Parts: sequence; C-alpha cells; structure tokens
Amino acid sequence: MSTFKEPKINGVSFVASRDSIFETHVIPVLRINANYAAIMPYGFIRSVDEPDIIYNSKRQWFGESKLGAEQYIRELSRHNVKTMMKPHLWIRGEFTGHMTMTSDHNWEQLKLSYTSFILEYAALAESTKTEIFCIGTELEAFIKYDSKYWFNLIKQIKSVYSGKLTYAANWDEYDKTPFWSELDYIGVDAYFPVSNAQTPSVNECLNGWESHKKEIKAVSDKFNKPILFTEFGYRSVDFSGREPWKSDRYNTSANLIAQNNTTTALFETFWKEDWFSGGFIWKWFHNYETSGGELNNQFTPQNKPVEEIIKDYYLTY
Repeated sequence: MSTFKEPKINGVSFVASRDSIFETHVIPVLRINANYAAIMPYGFIRSVDEPDIIYNSKRQWFGESKLGAEQYIRELSRHNVKTMMKPHLWIRGEFTGHMTMTSDHNWEQLKLSYTSFILEYAALAESTKTEIFCIGTELEAFIKYDSKYWFNLIKQIKSVYSGKLTYAANWDEYDKTPFWSELDYIGVDAYFPVSNAQTPSVNECLNGWESHKKEIKAVSDKFNKPILFTEFGYRSVDFSGREPWKSDRYNTSANLIAQNNTTTALFETFWKEDWFSGGFIWKWFHNYETSGGELNNQFTPQNKPVEEIIKDYYLTY
C-alpha cells in the first residue's frame, strides 16, 4: 500500500486573460486557502489533422503566451502560491484527445512542433522555479500513435527542467497512459460520471465514486506514484454529476446544490487519502468580482456557495 506524506496540493486552474495580474488578483486565491495555481499557456492548432502548433503569437491573449505565463508565475510566487505549468493545445470545436494526423509526414511534423512547444515552456518552468511541469493535457490519440516519442520527450524535458513532472490524462485515458513510471505524479482530469440525478445527493455521489476510486488506487499502487487531479470540478447545473466533462453553454438555470454536493463528495472521497496528492479546481478567473455568481451555471466556484466548501477543505487538508 503506497503512502505519500507531502502536504496536499490545494490548487486553482488560473485562467489566462488579456491582462497582467497583480496582488488584487491573487488575494482571492489566498482567501480560499489555495497553495497552488496551474498556469495554462496555449498553443493553437487549426484542425485535428493539422500538425503545426501556433504559440506565442501576437494574436494570443497575454496570459496565453510565454511572457504572460512568466508574469503570472512571478506574481503568484511573490505571495507564496506555488505553481504548476500546464501548457494546453486548443483546436476549434474539437477535443484534443481525438487529434489524429492523416499521414506519417504530418505525424512527424506534429512531433517536431510539439517538442519545440513543450521544451520552451519546460525551460520557462525551470527559470521561474515552477514546482510542477505538466508535459501535456488530454492527448490520448497522440500518445497511442507513438508512445516511444513520449518516453524520449520526457528525457528531453528532464534535461532542461529539474522539478516534478506530471501529465494531465483525461478521466477515461489515465489507466492506459504508458509512461507514468517516468513521472512524479499520475495526473488525472477527474471528470468521472458519479450520478444520473438532476440534483445528486452527497451520498449518491459517494456511491458513484466507489468503483472509480478502486481503479484509481490500483493505478497508483501499480506505479507506486501519487494521484494528482490536474483538473477537477463540476458545473452549477442540473445533472452535474452525469457527464461532468461537458462545458457547453446551453441556456439553463443554475443548480448550486448540485455543484455543492458533487464537490463535497469528491473531497470526502479523496482528500483524506495518503496516496492522493490533491488537485486543481476548474476554473478560476483573475477578475474575481465579475466572475461566477449564483446565476452562473459554468464550472467556476467564484462567488457561489461551493467556494466556501472548497475553502473549508483546503484549510482542513
């Protein structure tokens, strides 16, 4: 049985914006007892079969760029908030896990492009003393195509970055990811289905977690690595535990109780476990005063009752 006695990572997924951040943007993070923030620069791909990654372009928002990521990390660090660098790819209207090239030539081009992209941010993570570097987010088809590339990429990352490493595997991907032995954390974007109820109770969600928890623990034991929820959270919407990965903006009223109960059950299931390292709530905007609110049915916990639940668990663990 694996146990890992480090303090919990109580994190927020800090959304990139058009602007620099300052102390006023960090104070709300501290107020919920968070000790970590995931910083998420972006690379853009035009379509699922396009191999060229566009990044650090003038068309990107400041926070999505290298300069922005560095500024965010340095400002958060000034207030003793540790960071995880978590570069993302974005494909308009498509899921990154389905990214599949139409030729070997395009696959090779994608590998070259991704290597340049990720090594540039690994070097930035080293220069900013970022505590954790995430080598990719939800890239199942890419990994399946050429796992040897990923083992080699990890070696290259380790040549420029000396901190802890993880990968953000989607909830239905993590048990097939081949390279956990080379990383420090088994990273999971934890959008597991836990209840079909319109307003699920905490107990319904606890029951819904039982089989998932056993499988997650088994992977932790297999590789003797702690689990890190690289993303977790629920929308404040009806049926929030049924397909938690959905982020569409269909016009429906908010269900704050559903968000409260699903979130409470997740904390009750995992935060007390020694083999579980913590996680990053999805998602947290820099402009706190105008984010979320009780009419908002999206993921952010800001200015909703669930924010107090997160604050209490982050203080306790």
